[in-house]
Formats: sequence, C-alpha cells, structure tokens
Amino acid sequence: MNIGIIGAGVMGRGVALAYAQYGHNIVLVDIEENVLEEAKKQIIRDYRFQGMYGKKCEDTIQNILGRITFTTQLENVEMCEYIIENVTENWEIKKNVYLQLNKICNENTIYAVNTSCFSITRVGALMDKPENVIGSHYMNPAHIKSTVEVIKGYHTSEKTIDTTLELLKTIEKEGVVVNDLPGFVSNRVLMLTVNEAIYLVHEGVAEAKDVDKIFKQCFGHKMGPLETADLIGLDTILFSVEVLYESYCDSKYRPCPLLKKMVNAGLLGRKSGQGFYAYNY
Repeated sequence: MNIGIIGAGVMGRGVALAYAQYGHNIVLVDIEENVLEEAKKQIIRDYRFQGMYGKKCEDTIQNILGRITFTTQLENVEMCEYIIENVTENWEIKKNVYLQLNKICNENTIYAVNTSCFSITRVGALMDKPENVIGSHYMNPAHIKSTVEVIKGYHTSEKTIDTTLELLKTIEKEGVVVNDLPGFVSNRVLMLTVNEAIYLVHEGVAEAKDVDKIFKQCFGHKMGPLETADLIGLDTILFSVEVLYESYCDSKYRPCPLLKKMVNAGLLGRKSGQGFYAYNY
C-alpha cells in the first residue's frame, strides 16, 4: 500500500520504518530538510538495533530506504491511500495540516490521527468525509511495539476500522479499538502517572532514579515513569497534560510546575540530551 506519513520526528520515522520493512511504499513528509536528514539516519540506526528487542528483518536497509520518499512537499501524498499524521500535539498545527490534506487527497483516502490526546471526532469535523478519519495511537518505539491503540471517532465507519486493523496485521501489529474521548485509555492513565511522578521529584519525596526503581523493581515495569517521560519528550508530556486539563476541567490533570520549568529550560529528555537523566549521543 502507498502510505503517507506526516511528520518525521521520533514517532514518524519509527512508523515509517515499521511499514517500509514490510514492503509498503512510504512518502515521509516534514517541513524541514534537516529533520528528514536526521530521520533517515535514525531509521538506519533503528534498523540495526531492533534485533536487541528480539525483532529481525530479512530485508536490507537499502531496500527499505528505497521504499521511502523523503520530502518537504505535502502535495506528494496525493496518491497515497492511507495517511498517518504525526505532527506535534498542537491543535492549530494539526488543523492546518488536515485542511490541506482535505484538498490534496482523494475522497477514499483514510486518515489515521496519531495523537495522544486530541479528539478524533474533532479532527473528523474538519474533513469532507469524517467517516474516513480514525485514531491510531502508536507507542514509542513504533517499529518495535506490537500493539496500537485504535480510536473510533463518532463518524468513523466500520470500513475504516477494518482497513486499519488489516493494515496493522500486515506489519505484525494488533489494533485494540476504543472509543473517542481525549486521552483515550493509554494516556488518560499514563499522563496522570507521569505527571504525579514529576510531582514526587518536585516535592522532594524521591529522586528520579528512585521513583523509577520502585516502578521497575516493585511492579515489574521495563521503564519507570520518568524514563518514559524522557523517551516521549517532556514537551509532548506537557502538551498532553494541558489538553487533558482543558478537556476535562479536572484538577487532577494540572501540570506539575517542575514539568513546565524543565520544558521552558529546554530539558526535553532524549531529544535534547537532558531531561530527568543525561544522554550522550
């Protein structure tokens, strides 16, 4: 299948590798050439190291890259049958992308919103055919994780759901269908946990490493909540918590002041080299 992937950041490049290594043709779009160049380098690194996670690919990296078109022109997704959008968690940016896609793509194109919090129904309202809009919340790293949270918007058709689930099977992933409310299942729970873990550091209850150690050694988690925050990106965490706070008007989603401070300081986690932990690349 011809798949357009919008956004070549951490999630977009992982999704691109996930599909390209199973034979799909990809148009990977980003507004910045340097992001696309970095995405290509990271795809090569991810391909080489995915064996550490028990995942192997019989195809060569040269063949995989040959299936990916790297471009800054959104118009190049015109012939794609399926679009996966991964742009930053900012409503105005997402809205602008979908208004453009509505003009570029044909009426049968399916749009998968890879979002952690925004309502799929709200995105569908921007499109001429809201029944073709569905949520597909990939987990990081997208080329490794075996399960995708699939979100049914108010107008999402059964055909769109079936197409999405079958497409996921072609890359050996399972889709779990849930209904549409901000945060869905995973992030309504995860963001609360991460934000509260940051409060523990903010209030001096424990250091980051000890918070994570308790989750890993007491509960058997592979990563602690603050390691997870660094992996996702603290800016994305803040965006997500703010959307949940606005959506539910519930004080339990109030962003921790330490989270805001770290984002303002540029301490975003792995993507910046420093978050709750330091990373050397």
